Amino acid sequence: MAQAKTLGELKATGYTPRSVKQELRENLIKRLKNKEEVFPGIIGFDDTVLPDLQRAILSRHSVLLLGLRGQAKTRIARLLVNLLDEYVPVVAGSELNDDPLAPISRSSFDLIHEKGDDTPIEWWHRSDRYVEKLATPDVSVADLIGDVDPIKAATLKLTYADERVIHYGLVPRAHRGIFVINELPDLQARIQVSLFNILQEGDIQIRGFKLRLPLDIQFLFTANPEDYTNRGSIITPLKDRIESQILTHYPKTLEIARSITAQEATLTEEQSKLVEVPELLNIMLEQLSFAARESEYIDEKSGVSARLSITALENLVSTAERRALINEDDHTAARITDFWGVVPAITGKVELVYEGEQEGAYGVAMKLLGQSIKTSFLEHFPDPTDTVADGRGGSDPYGVIRAYFSGGNVVELLTDGSNDAYRKALDNVAGLRKFVDGHLDRTLSETDTYLYMELVLQGLAEMEVLNKEALHNSLNFRDILADMFGSDDLDFN
Repeated sequence: MAQAKTLGELKATGYTPRSVKQELRENLIKRLKNKEEVFPGIIGFDDTVLPDLQRAILSRHSVLLLGLRGQAKTRIARLLVNLLDEYVPVVAGSELNDDPLAPISRSSFDLIHEKGDDTPIEWWHRSDRYVEKLATPDVSVADLIGDVDPIKAATLKLTYADERVIHYGLVPRAHRGIFVINELPDLQARIQVSLFNILQEGDIQIRGFKLRLPLDIQFLFTANPEDYTNRGSIITPLKDRIESQILTHYPKTLEIARSITAQEATLTEEQSKLVEVPELLNIMLEQLSFAARESEYIDEKSGVSARLSITALENLVSTAERRALINEDDHTAARITDFWGVVPAITGKVELVYEGEQEGAYGVAMKLLGQSIKTSFLEHFPDPTDTVADGRGGSDPYGVIRAYFSGGNVVELLTDGSNDAYRKALDNVAGLRKFVDGHLDRTLSETDTYLYMELVLQGLAEMEVLNKEALHNSLNFRDILADMFGSDDLDFN
């Protein structure tokens, strides 16, 4: 059938027209029967969003994906194209992608009437059958539906009463394809009204023409919840005409979130070879996002996109890469101190409430980082505020470490310090390595050992056992009582 060049050849193949929704439905059924992956790359929605979407396709419904930012709504919409046939026939030169056996435009009717079975046929790839429009307040009915084109009328010497002077909008041009409107609430209410007929009756009318085009389109809309967006809302009659509304969500577990981040983060081959990211840091990155979604400083209605973790990982690797390049290290591992390079990936992706504005974006980012450190610390080591935390006869498991700092010792971790300088600084802390080895029930690599040694210092600082000073290019750890005897002012700039 793909070799047919004329209408006559197409008829000879036994080709039968079918609607886009029927096409999607039948191809989905084939994939489900063959146990094939329907939406590759979508993680964490297997038991929630994707079954709902498959049911909507089987029901031949238009769909509204409703959820906060960064929940893969647009990604899902674009993957629908994979359920279309690879190629479908169209009348050559057709403005509305007319099916040769079911044309709807005046030009195709006239061409078929003139040439009959010799009407030329083209083949339309599924990648071209997807139209996406970002809704903005300035979108007009003419943009979506169409309008009379005075230039066309003048060029063709036609009156405005002639149907051929119409310039079709995006929706008619998506005939026999998938049409997606992102951020639907941003469309003005009067523009949303123009979609009523298309969704209910499947046709459009343009200006004063007695023109009815029975369009064949699979509609999919995306939107943030109405109670979040201040720019508008989906009017009730339009929402009523969208048959299936599907709620998306953020990853429900750290494991799912890590899988998404690993899949989406863009790292070069050179970065992957030069920088090792220990598992602990991957977990802490995701804990940042989870903490942000629950933070009292961040607007929960706005949401915290999965892009936060993705860009944070990219920044973490780049921070370690820059440090390795400066020190001419052939290989390095990311550290907790490298998280200070992640702050720019956080500050631009959270919408602060009043309390957060008072703290400032940088201050909120640092609090989130501190919370992630504290969570990981308490997951691996005893609570230092509990005098019998490890159950060893009431002895203080941190006694040797506390004594080291009580003696006036200071540990300086340079943000751009070499591997040797980093390890030497941690090795100098009396009892630190022995403490880590004694409290983790597994054999650690040398890289992980030093990372957990740093975690102990960072965690003790978050638990206010030690004092941590963030200077221009280093973190200094000292006894918590040092401030009482005139320590330097903190500098977070």
